Order: sequence, then C-alpha cells, then structure tokens
Amino acid sequence: MAIPDFQTLMLPVLKTAAGGGEVRIGDVVDQLADVFALTDEERAQLLPSGRQTTFANRVHWAKSYLTKAGLVDLTRRAHFRITPAGRDVLNSPPERITIRFLEQFPSFKGFRDGEAETAEAADYVGCTLRVVEPLTPDEVMRQAHARIEVSLADEILQRVRSGTPAFFEKTVVHLLITMGYGGSVTELDKALVGKSGDDGVDGVIDQDPLGLDRVYVQAKRYADGNTVGAGAIRDFFGSLNLFKATKGLFVTTSAFTTSARETADRLGTRIVLIDGIQLAKLMIRHEVGCRVEETLHIKRVDEDFFE
Repeated sequence: MAIPDFQTLMLPVLKTAAGGGEVRIGDVVDQLADVFALTDEERAQLLPSGRQTTFANRVHWAKSYLTKAGLVDLTRRAHFRITPAGRDVLNSPPERITIRFLEQFPSFKGFRDGEAETAEAADYVGCTLRVVEPLTPDEVMRQAHARIEVSLADEILQRVRSGTPAFFEKTVVHLLITMGYGGSVTELDKALVGKSGDDGVDGVIDQDPLGLDRVYVQAKRYADGNTVGAGAIRDFFGSLNLFKATKGLFVTTSAFTTSARETADRLGTRIVLIDGIQLAKLMIRHEVGCRVEETLHIKRVDEDFFE
C-alpha cells in the first residue's frame, strides 16, 4: 500500500500511547510501519533532504498536531504520552482523526488561528491547507516549490527558444562550464568553435586543465514538436569521427525521437542526449538564466539543546 498521509496516522499514533506511560516516537514509527504493512522500500523512502524517512516525518507531524490539540503531551526528548483529553477521544473514537476533527479543541483552534495570522497570505494558505489536507505543512511547501520550478523551467525554455542559435550555443557551453567542465566562464568564447555548426560541432569543452580529454557539443535550437531524429545523431557521430572524439553531447530545446535515442546507444562513440526539459532543469539547478529570489528555511527543534 502507499505510505499513509499524516492525518490517517493521527488516530493510530494516539492509540499507541493508550497503554499507559510514555512512549518513544521511534518505537511508534516502527510499530505503525508494521500495522500498515509497509514494504522495505516504503519504510526506506527518504524526504528530498535525505535526513528522514517520509513515513517517520508523517508520524512526527501526526504527533505534533495531536500535541497542539492537547491529546498528547511531550514528556522528554523523543517521548510523549496520552492526556486525559486523548483518552476521552479514544473512549468514543471517530473513524478517523483529521484536522477538521481537531478544530473542536480550543488549543488547536488557537494554533490554527495563529498560523493564519502570521502567514503573509493568510487566505491563500488557509485555502491551500484545506484543499491538500492530507499533506504535511512541509510537503505543501515542497509541492508549491515543485510547481514554481515547473513554471520556471517552461519560461526558461521559451526564452532559450526565442533567442538566436548563437545565443543557444553560448548558453549550453555556459551551463557546462558552470557545472564544472572546461574551466571558468571567462573562457566561454574559447570553448565555442566560432562559426555556428563548424564541421557539425558547436563547442569543445575540456574535461581537464590540459585539454587531454574533451567533450564535443552540438546544440540544436528547435521549436517544441520539432523533434531530433536518428539522422541528426548519425551526422553528429560522423563529425565526432572527424575530430577523433570519444565523447559527444547533443543538446536540443525540443525532444529526441525513440529512434534517435536508440541510435545514440548503439554507436561506438559515447553520445549523451539532453532534451529541452532536462536542459531547463539543469539550468535551474546550476542557476544559469535564473537566480535565487527568496530562501525559506524549514527549521526543527534542536533536541540536544533541551536535554
């Protein structure tokens, strides 16, 4: 089954604390992973940060929201226990504990009201959380970030397509240099062959300071829908042979046909294909053609500080 969302976990988390005394959050994570029969892959799935598993993160958020409602209390580091209010809920338990269910508790309502007051766009945030309630707050942020990057990638690709072929070639080489190939950006012009498409090659990137190993680049600025076929790959392969090259990079603003990818895999020379979507993602990752506008930090309690 899929990893349950954090609201689905609220009632099971509360039930694990019903035995009396305090419980350890790590033990709760393990118990509930068994209850939900998660696979090894689901148990090991990490957040984008790589610091915590997705399932453990959702269990922690479930516990956090139960705490805000006064149904559990934090006792010491990584431990909590059920409260009388929590026991009252379990005496006549709902089918499922949700954010809407928790809003009946004054402490939780106060928490949610304060959340809205401190948000810069309270109405938007409130609406978003109601629509995507199964997501934890940090998952909402990551989802919003992903939507922003998709929109940014599309805009970057449109800008690159609207430029000249020479600008596209320069952009591709600039990206490669920023990624660590071919020295510094000040040497950009040296990496460009000169006349666009000379001998079927638009740029030459040194992989080492002495230029002993080189990558030859072909950049094709095509409109969306105008795909690169196998013929263009074979022509590039022929150009690489003229230079006695062993590595080639073919970049386009559109896409490659299946036959083009199969041809690149079969040829003796190593040819890497980068389509428009991959290009835009790489430009965003390495901040070529875009820049950081704002940084949001997700912070957590430092348990060591409170020991």
